[in-house]
Amino acid sequence: MSKCALPLGAWFFVSAVCLALPLNASAQSTSMPMSGMTSMQSPPAASMQNMDMNDNASRGMLLIDQLEYANGYNGNGPMWEAQGWYGNDNDKLWLRSEGEGSHGRIDEGDIEAFWSRLFFAFWSTQLGIRHDLGIGPHHDWAAFGIQGLTPYWVDLEATAYASGSGRLAARMRAEYTLRFTQRWVLQPEFEANLYDKDDPAQRIGDGVSNAQLGLRLRYEISKQFAPYVGLVWTRRFGTTASFAREDRIPAFDRQFVVGLRVWL
Repeated sequence: MSKCALPLGAWFFVSAVCLALPLNASAQSTSMPMSGMTSMQSPPAASMQNMDMNDNASRGMLLIDQLEYANGYNGNGPMWEAQGWYGNDNDKLWLRSEGEGSHGRIDEGDIEAFWSRLFFAFWSTQLGIRHDLGIGPHHDWAAFGIQGLTPYWVDLEATAYASGSGRLAARMRAEYTLRFTQRWVLQPEFEANLYDKDDPAQRIGDGVSNAQLGLRLRYEISKQFAPYVGLVWTRRFGTTASFAREDRIPAFDRQFVVGLRVWL
């Protein structure tokens, strides 16, 4: 054996030191104080609060569903149907209006204001007032109704009205959206109006006064703007039809419409 050879015990000591040095350096490079780990895993409470989303925040919407020009048996003229609301998921101030005109005047229409309250998923009660527009007396009505979405995605409105003179009325509207592509959409709509007694001044009879069915095909340039064309069939019944004939207005009317749908 060479004189410079190390004893066996010395070799074990040197080997242990060589192995310990890299392990210690690796541990120092990867270790982190617990306070640093805590700051990475648990953001400050203020940061978490800033990340919270307020699902019940108030917001608004305006939908001009129908802004159109109609051509029918009874002549030509503009028609409109619009609604808007402001509020949160549970409570909203709801405004809506519809009507039609000719010869530069409003022939018939109304404007309504409601407090809308959510009582079930996709269903709300509505309590408010309605003011009539157009030819004849402008009646004011107290209004109560429901609005919601049925299981087959039909948008349904049903509203009852009571005037200060003791007259009663009701309106039902149903609407469905049939999407052919991302841009082409067909929208059928049905509406019926009922009254408990005749109103010769407004040319309205008791019972079901009229019903209307519309089909409108629109092209959505964007979600906020869509031109459309369509057909609207209107049928007057009973005494309302008799009043119409006296005024030389057909009891049945078919109208071609062209218009714009705007969503803000």
